[in-house]
Amino acid sequence: MAAPAFAVGLGGAVRAPRPAGGGVGAPSQSPLFGRRGPGFPRAVRIGGSGRRAGAGMSAAAAPGEVIVPEGESDVLTSSPDSVQFPSDELEVPDIDAESNMGADAESVNKVSIESAPGERPRVVPQPSNGQKIYEIDPSLQGFKYHLEYRYSLYRRIRSDIDENEGGLEAFSRSYEKFGFNRTAEGITYREWAPGAHSAALVGDFNNWDPSTCRMEKDSFGVWEIFLPNNADGSSPIPHGSRLKVRMDTPSGIKDSIPAWIKYSLQAPGEIPYNGIYYDPPEEEKYVFKHPQPKRPKSLRIYETHVGMSSPEPKINTYANFRDEVLPRIKRLGYNAVQIMAIQEHSYYGSFGYHVTNFFAPSSRFGTPEDLKSLIDRAHELDLLVLMDVVHSHASSNTLDGLNGFDGTDTHYFHSGTRGHHWMWDSRLFNYGNWEVLRFLLSNARWWLEEYKFDGFRFDGVTSMMYTHHGLQVTFTGNYSEYFGFHTDVDAVVYLMLVNDLIHGLYPEAVTIGEDVSGMPTFALPLQDGGVGFDYRMHMAVADKWIELLKQSDQSWKMGDIVHTLTNRRWLEKCVTYSESHDQALVGDKTIAFWLMDKDMYDFMALDRPSTPTIDRGIALHKMIRLITMGLGGEGYLNFMGNEFGHPEWIDFPRGPQRLPSGKFIPGNNNSYDKCRRRFDLGDAEYLRYNGLQKFDQAMQHLEGKYGFMTSDHQYISRKHEEDKVIVFEKGDLVFVFNFHWNNSYFDYRVGCLKPGKYKVALDSDAGLFGGFGRIHHDAEHFTTDCSHDNRPHSFSVYTPSRTCVVYAPAD
Repeated sequence: MAAPAFAVGLGGAVRAPRPAGGGVGAPSQSPLFGRRGPGFPRAVRIGGSGRRAGAGMSAAAAPGEVIVPEGESDVLTSSPDSVQFPSDELEVPDIDAESNMGADAESVNKVSIESAPGERPRVVPQPSNGQKIYEIDPSLQGFKYHLEYRYSLYRRIRSDIDENEGGLEAFSRSYEKFGFNRTAEGITYREWAPGAHSAALVGDFNNWDPSTCRMEKDSFGVWEIFLPNNADGSSPIPHGSRLKVRMDTPSGIKDSIPAWIKYSLQAPGEIPYNGIYYDPPEEEKYVFKHPQPKRPKSLRIYETHVGMSSPEPKINTYANFRDEVLPRIKRLGYNAVQIMAIQEHSYYGSFGYHVTNFFAPSSRFGTPEDLKSLIDRAHELDLLVLMDVVHSHASSNTLDGLNGFDGTDTHYFHSGTRGHHWMWDSRLFNYGNWEVLRFLLSNARWWLEEYKFDGFRFDGVTSMMYTHHGLQVTFTGNYSEYFGFHTDVDAVVYLMLVNDLIHGLYPEAVTIGEDVSGMPTFALPLQDGGVGFDYRMHMAVADKWIELLKQSDQSWKMGDIVHTLTNRRWLEKCVTYSESHDQALVGDKTIAFWLMDKDMYDFMALDRPSTPTIDRGIALHKMIRLITMGLGGEGYLNFMGNEFGHPEWIDFPRGPQRLPSGKFIPGNNNSYDKCRRRFDLGDAEYLRYNGLQKFDQAMQHLEGKYGFMTSDHQYISRKHEEDKVIVFEKGDLVFVFNFHWNNSYFDYRVGCLKPGKYKVALDSDAGLFGGFGRIHHDAEHFTTDCSHDNRPHSFSVYTPSRTCVVYAPAD
């Protein structure tokens, strides 16, 4: 069988280097990974950058990729039939002892992390053989070489972490050794900065004098300093002190915010941020009072941004969000809140996606204790709190962030063009680097452990998994697009590791991946051979609605709508949405704006006559949301305010700027007017927005009562193109959608599985929801044994134009 080609980081495997001459803690030649076939070279180090390449690699290979010509057996396999072997038989490239990938046994012992006395050790379960994916999808057999290599690499790294770091549980607590850590004797500060020639800790505590706190560097690029307590026993660095690390680097002298900083602030009138030593007195530390909720069977997610969550044109706070927004979310019927822009980001207008300080909650909104209070209040309301985490890239900001931290281009990131995202103007992590794995895995653990987040939505996963980042390519579903030359296996294995960590230590935690490519196995369990996410974002649905809204609804195809909503991989759960924050940004349009446009400014008051545009828009807005929730996935997401058709767009405060290309972009006078959520509009009973909000609320509560998104029974009985009618069953409910712009149908027969009496459970045409009240809610619909649309029973309904009605058994 021809071996499918794919790309990996140079050297492929990530592992702590073997100490020269062996020694305690050195990775052993285990039965799983010790076999090396003919022509299987050891990886060699290139220069001092940490990049690695297999010996004898073809000069035609792209930077950072190992290319195996299809049909040839090269350095990635020991024999032509190795594709038939189980994953523990596959060869994985070894890393030379001199590779700059992490600590040896001595260094590991030096920074080993012990469990607290009396604390029960927590252990991430060991990997299985990862073979079940081939039972789930036999088509994957044709790409078994790639998938087996991927799983073997994951197992290899797990083995090396176990041998060299005391296991994944300890490895992911590296924040207890790196950054600032207080003991009874004083403060230890450690930083990995192999490119720096010298380093000193400076700040308010030493009047920014580098001569007083010079750091020492070990042979693995880790700088360290211990500051003993003051004579009176007080901390050598006061809580709230500004500080930075001053380094002499290949790029010159620079002050950087410590990479593992837990809090950073921008002083009034200043542009750069400062790292803050954050260690409040015990009486000021927030103590969690409420247990974390259990994971619900179906997720109903309210996507939020703390800063823009106020009706006022200002930056909102964690405290106000806790007191004002969380009760609203609960009242609306959602069971999870997803919060964007938590990780500190110097540029507010980046929407939180250009992260500068990965372990620090954004100080714009308040203190870390305020954020903990917010999360605890959500738990009191039985709401899951999901964090929109960014591990796909980092800000290119060299003053506040990781970019050029130690004066080199290759510290946490790939070098050259592979380390720069040309569209996002950001830096791209080298997931094949041991210390990058330490940093990111510990970062995920930190937010779950310290702040009690209930899970993550991982942003930009498509960009991670492919060297083309999903840009200027079209995914057609051909498996070679997922398991080919452009796959970044190092990144995929990192995603496997982080899911392994999260689910191993926090079984109730939820992971959602933002993947537009539709990679097979993405949302299958890691033990089965999948990447391990609980859900993928069903991103094609929002794109389809925008495509349809650019047309007249008279040309919509019912089969096309149903196909898009249901076109997802078997056993891989999806979070669906008709629109998210992406559609609300300036330059795009929300569904409400596509439907009603300028009429929203003048005709949303109930004391004024409506217009055909408003009537159509309100009707379709409700239908689009319910059918998306009904057929689109096992979870549902809505961006705050869109439930009531929030007018306008999101435009962060910004001044004018001129791009490097010379193009001038005007600002908005740094206005917050379009960077807020007018919840008052949805609450105002004299506005038509209120009807949309009440419908969304009823829709959420209906799902909460019946759990139809995750019901085992689903049957689509009708997709009638002439009538423009869609009928489907979810659990015991029967959904009837009439998309026709003009025709209403009396005595319209719909099929069902369960016999008996049905009554209206939800009606988009109800006056309460801004409809025309054409359905009698007290009417009882009795089934007959007359089969219809391949269903054993049926009943008759009246289905008005542009309405959706849900029928439930009356008993």
